[in-house]
Amino acid sequence: MTSLADIWPPFGLTLTTPRVTIRPILDDDIPAAVDAARSGIHEPGKSPFSMPWAEMPADELAPNMAQWYWRCRGNFTKDSWTLLLAAWRDDEFLGVQDLGAKNFKTLKTVSTGSWLKQSVQGQGFGKEMRAAVVSYAFDYLGAEVAESEAAIWNQQSLGVSTSLGYEPNGIFRDAWGEKVEEVQRVRLTPTTFKRPDWTLKVQGHEELKRYLKL
Repeated sequence: MTSLADIWPPFGLTLTTPRVTIRPILDDDIPAAVDAARSGIHEPGKSPFSMPWAEMPADELAPNMAQWYWRCRGNFTKDSWTLLLAAWRDDEFLGVQDLGAKNFKTLKTVSTGSWLKQSVQGQGFGKEMRAAVVSYAFDYLGAEVAESEAAIWNQQSLGVSTSLGYEPNGIFRDAWGEKVEEVQRVRLTPTTFKRPDWTLKVQGHEELKRYLKL
């Protein structure tokens, strides 16, 4: 019988760390993602996102999240793609880790972003999730650079970056909703990457690699 991964190979990717299973968000996962976001991601008025989507009213948040997941799938090409990956601890939805690239075949550069529900923050899951996708990008996709960014006040995110070996890559001003933020870019290479003391387990890579024509 044909599976979803046979139809759309990114669905077959699974990254496993000691505590977390990271895999693409399916339609059946969207309610869990919405519930996690509604439970709270950040303090009111202190959005770590350039678009303050988590502050939307509950009745607007759900369709906005679903549309974003569908849009990323619909716009996924070998030249420009974003993998939206759900992080699970057993049957508990923890948050989302994304991995994206533009003109990857030439630039060999990926970018990352993530969120965790508040109830599981401060337990090292953000670092574990980021280490997983960066390890996958370097060791399986052949990436040469991984980039990320965060508001300069977001020491939690920047702390994760520093702990993994990211180096500062410039500060810029940007409009985040109605606010102006100073944003710190950071950059990681295989040489500067402070690898975790565990080995990433990967399933579904070969099919995704063929789909991306790498």
